[in-house]
Amino acid sequence: MFVSTAILLATIGLAAGLLIGCIGIGGVVVVPALVYVVGIPIQTAIAGAIMGYLFTGLVGTAVYARHKSIRWDMTVWLWAGAMPAALIGARFIQLADPLLLELFIGALALLSGLAALRPPFAAGAKAQSLSKPALAAVGAVTGYASAVTGTGGPVVLVPILTWLRIPVLTAIGLGQAIQLPIAVLATAGNIAFGEPDLMLGLLLAVGLSIGTLAGAQLAHKMPRAMLGHAISGALLIVGGLILLRAARHLFFSDLVTIFRANHFL
Repeated sequence: MFVSTAILLATIGLAAGLLIGCIGIGGVVVVPALVYVVGIPIQTAIAGAIMGYLFTGLVGTAVYARHKSIRWDMTVWLWAGAMPAALIGARFIQLADPLLLELFIGALALLSGLAALRPPFAAGAKAQSLSKPALAAVGAVTGYASAVTGTGGPVVLVPILTWLRIPVLTAIGLGQAIQLPIAVLATAGNIAFGEPDLMLGLLLAVGLSIGTLAGAQLAHKMPRAMLGHAISGALLIVGGLILLRAARHLFFSDLVTIFRANHFL
């Protein structure tokens, strides 16, 4: 049983890593897969996924930096906002209602899918710049949301930057770099405030690292329009299913409450 579970976890990591490395949107599928396919509690799944992003951050940043696809002048300010926010988010996980986290993850998947439908910039488009306070604010939102949902940095940051009209390859490169401080601070917070499953994090890291390496190489060699639309469709489906499941739980819970109230009247 352990061997089959280990293979399944590595496979989930591989698929998500490929998407993270290639288009920056992939971390959003990790937690739902762990919860609904493997049957892991959502808080444990979030902490394990965040731990795995330590390795995707290292691999993705290295590959994108080698291709000179990371704007370091923007990265520093994104990190400044993301680090404290990630630590706060790690604390929130232990206090949050699992149903609330499901709703948050489902909404994030839908928004990411809608963002991926936007047409990419032309290959030769010049990257725009944001002010330092704006970058720090975007980093803070990314750090907090990523730590709370276990999605890593790219799936939050890439849609925000594309909405702000930053060219897609620049946005993906910044998404790779922001994983490092978020994963480090959020994992430190999870260890301090809870008991993360180290084996889960390591097994995910194996697949995530290999997938990210392959995806990052693909991102610099192939057009992303068709792949982006395919991923957008998958994210819309995943987000919709999660929100439907959460809504069903809310509705069912209300029915039980009403029944009990009437029963004891």
